[in-house]
Amino acid sequence: MSSFSLNTPKLPAADRRARRQSHKWPIGIVVVIAAVVLLPVATLVVAAMGGTGEDWPHLARYVLPQSITTTLRLLVLVALGSGVIGVGCAWLVVAYEFPLRRVFAWALVLPLAVPPYLAAYAFAEFFHYVGPVQSLVRGLFGFERPSDYWFPDIRSTIGAAIVITAVTFPYVYLTARVVFLMQGRNIADVARTLGAGPARVFWRVLLPVARPAIVAGVALVLMETVNDFGAVQHLGVNTMTLAVYSTWLNRGSLEGAAQIAVIMLVLVLVLLTAEQMARRKQRFHAPRGTQINIRPPRKALSGGRALAAMALALLPILAGFGVPLAIFGRYALNRLYQFGEPALAEAFLTSVAVAVAAAGLAVGAALAILYAARLVRSPVMIFMVRLATVGYALPGTILALGLLLSLARLDNAVDAFARSHMGFSTGLLLTGSAAAVILACAIRFLALAEGAVQAGLEKLPPNLDQAARSLGRSAPASAVSVLLPLLKPAIFTAAILVFVDTVKELSATILLRPFGFNTLATYVYENASRGAVEEGAVAALLIIVTSILPVALLSGPLMRDRGA
Repeated sequence: MSSFSLNTPKLPAADRRARRQSHKWPIGIVVVIAAVVLLPVATLVVAAMGGTGEDWPHLARYVLPQSITTTLRLLVLVALGSGVIGVGCAWLVVAYEFPLRRVFAWALVLPLAVPPYLAAYAFAEFFHYVGPVQSLVRGLFGFERPSDYWFPDIRSTIGAAIVITAVTFPYVYLTARVVFLMQGRNIADVARTLGAGPARVFWRVLLPVARPAIVAGVALVLMETVNDFGAVQHLGVNTMTLAVYSTWLNRGSLEGAAQIAVIMLVLVLVLLTAEQMARRKQRFHAPRGTQINIRPPRKALSGGRALAAMALALLPILAGFGVPLAIFGRYALNRLYQFGEPALAEAFLTSVAVAVAAAGLAVGAALAILYAARLVRSPVMIFMVRLATVGYALPGTILALGLLLSLARLDNAVDAFARSHMGFSTGLLLTGSAAAVILACAIRFLALAEGAVQAGLEKLPPNLDQAARSLGRSAPASAVSVLLPLLKPAIFTAAILVFVDTVKELSATILLRPFGFNTLATYVYENASRGAVEEGAVAALLIIVTSILPVALLSGPLMRDRGA
């Protein structure tokens, strides 16, 4: 999870103890942040283990078998789909030269701007009976009624796998493409001197070398799949995430929902363990910087092969980005008046406010834990930093349920104290406001902020702030006056990443939001839930446009290949 690593010589034991004694506050901050991140998980486990168990027979007999089977089937389909498309597209733009290749190289990242729930709404409209695809089929073949022909149902497990794969395959594409570029000319040329053709070089040499990166990309895709709530609900796929939601709200059983969530947590741990085991002992030669810039030779394609390559690169872009943009764009053009509606304006301002608050909280926490680790360089501190950033591995539903239970107890305790000692009620300070949503997003996306800030921190000399302290500056003063100005680009990137992911977040927001609280994501969700996807089209476009920001940040390096 965390990318933090030691980059300076290990200090003697006596010096490390002295350093820890002189930096108690940084250590305390990291411990507090890690405790806040782990509190929802601990609360969830206690709630699942401490109940009466009266719902367990029903869950074990009627809910869990189907939801676990469906979830595993969905994960397998998405893993296969994202792996094949991601690796195939990465190899296509790295190994072959064809018209618009450089444009396709960065455009293949665009589907990441579309959250799975928006893709599900768009695909359901696109393949609907009155949608463009079935209308075209009826026009071509003269069909008049649904009974005249068979058409695959998008509202199925396979349909959900197609939807999620269409917008998550860039995770695999990015990781695989970087490895293909880094290995460059050297390893492929060695294989070719031994008589291996291009296809054999790919299957026998480059693909095994890229396996750790591919596994890491697939793991990210599977984490997004487990986290998804809106897409599977809209498509009627009964996954474990949906089972948590329905058990909590439809059956009114927090204990049962907690038990399912703990099983989901075990599944997440299995995924993470499998990813680590797959990458264990997998190493490849990292070329020197001058060699990385020597891009691998590309085979020029012409004629029909060039057109086929362009079609293969264009199809995933159209599926993951073009279809949602076309569907929501067509609906939005007929509803431009919504830009002046108070409900949409309120949802937009709420999204911005929550995202800004979550980004500020996450970036502040990331700076705190990384600077503490910079002051106190020890394996224990590194472990604490990793604990503090495990939130990204937690599906939003699990995080929301655990956070709600823990914050509700805190709210009730504060309210009881105020009633008994002060004579008034405080109400629900945390769970009755946006605070719970902000905290959930900050916990979940803290790893994004930490990774971006750490990337910037690693570029700075390790003794830079120590030099400032040798001139009489305190540790906080040296951090503010020396490190923060140099980290502005990394902080900006971290804030954008958290901001955008918070705007897109649905699974945690839908469960934690108080009455009357709407973000852009929940605004679209509410309209889709009542069968009026078109009424949420403007909000959906706002989410997509906002989410393109990180893609724009990536587009420059991707166009240059060597900086990818």
